[in-house]
Amino acid sequence: MKDKMDSIAEKVAPSEFLAYFLYGFGQCFSYGIVGSFILIYYTDVVGISSVIASAIFLIARAWDAVFDPIVSGFMDKGRNTHGKFRKYMKIAPIFIVVSTIACFFTPSISMTGKIAYAAASYILWGTTYAFSDIPFWSMSTVMTKDSRKRTNLVTTASLGVSAGGGMVAIVLPFMLAYFKNNQTPATSYLISIMILMIIGFIFMQIGYRFTKERVKPSSKSEKITTHDIIMAVKANKYLLKMLLIMLLKIFMEIVNCIIIYFFTYNLGNAKFMSIFGVIGTFSAITFLVIPFITKYFKKLQILRFLLVIDIIFRIIFFALGYKNVTFVFILLTVTQCIYGLTGPITVAMLSETVEYTEVKTGKRCEAIVFGGQTFASKLAIAFAGATTGLILSFINYQPNTAQSSGTLTGLFIIISILPALGSLLRLWVLKGYDYNEDDFRNCRKILDERAAKLDNQDDQSVDAGDPANANGLQTEAAKATGDAS
Repeated sequence: MKDKMDSIAEKVAPSEFLAYFLYGFGQCFSYGIVGSFILIYYTDVVGISSVIASAIFLIARAWDAVFDPIVSGFMDKGRNTHGKFRKYMKIAPIFIVVSTIACFFTPSISMTGKIAYAAASYILWGTTYAFSDIPFWSMSTVMTKDSRKRTNLVTTASLGVSAGGGMVAIVLPFMLAYFKNNQTPATSYLISIMILMIIGFIFMQIGYRFTKERVKPSSKSEKITTHDIIMAVKANKYLLKMLLIMLLKIFMEIVNCIIIYFFTYNLGNAKFMSIFGVIGTFSAITFLVIPFITKYFKKLQILRFLLVIDIIFRIIFFALGYKNVTFVFILLTVTQCIYGLTGPITVAMLSETVEYTEVKTGKRCEAIVFGGQTFASKLAIAFAGATTGLILSFINYQPNTAQSSGTLTGLFIIISILPALGSLLRLWVLKGYDYNEDDFRNCRKILDERAAKLDNQDDQSVDAGDPANANGLQTEAAKATGDAS
């Protein structure tokens, strides 16, 4: 009877899936704008050199390295009537809108002042983004205990994220072209981004209002300390591997930064960026096959297969060159679909490490897990932006003029072959990774049994600091994962 009631309570309605999709869709208006357009805005509109822009990105991520773990730990310690994560999803969108717009505002001051303002506004954006992105992804672990439903939620979230970023790539170039008829480039950016972020804010608010937290910590009075955070990370080697997998998307983020230069100078049409946005948006539809294929194959097997075929098609792209625009877009579509599918798979695998951490340590640290994801994503963007700036300088890129043949070749090499290196490194990281759906279900079983025991004991018999209890955790962890510490 209890199992039946739990099943009913855990039911995630289609409207909730839609709301979760819309939050990611709206949030990634900001991510898509900053991730794909901030560098060219700095170099071609503000006039900041690519090297200085690179330094700004690296400084921002050094700040995130300190700040993001603090945010994650703070979130894991708190819960109120709005839930553990939803309370942040209520307020964070306001700050994301303001900080994103601030990144594309150009004050009429000296170049030194503009550089300082660019650095401050970019750091502010990264800081506010953490307060939205960490709880957004963490929600997938508290909306349901069921592994398959969680995979479906992560797939839905990833679909929203990809669609949001793709929509920006489609719409923003046309908006910029339209407003440039009567406005300066700087004003065109500002007006366009204000409009997009207001729309994104509306979607995020819908996402907040119609999602629900269901999964509670197994301990009745769970408190997360700084020591717990450190132990959670140390105890979970699978978490570390998945975060490294996510960090390695730096290679694709470099492509996202460079590709607008490739369209502008190699193919001679910056508006091709909108076609690329369409590809990104509609390639996200392939995410819908994930719930189907995960019924028959383990996620680890799927991920390895996708990485191998990604390498193959990247090499084909490089071999064919870019003289035939039709072939370019066919191969961009194929590689975008293949690479895109790796996103939901890796996030789903990451979400399943939450239970592994809880079995090993007795603490449920969702925000720590997804805070790591947010930091890895922002670090990838920053290193991509910084590396892109250095690459542009290395290949002798000159803003707003025809490029040399060497520069054009360099741009194409980055677009075509560099992501293959990223996929190869990801395969190397996955070597020895053996945590799968069966291990997750074993962890989930242990946690459910532990929760049932706690419910049947009076409060005096429950002591989280009892050495015998701690030993029990280690024994259960070994049984669940076959990896005794």
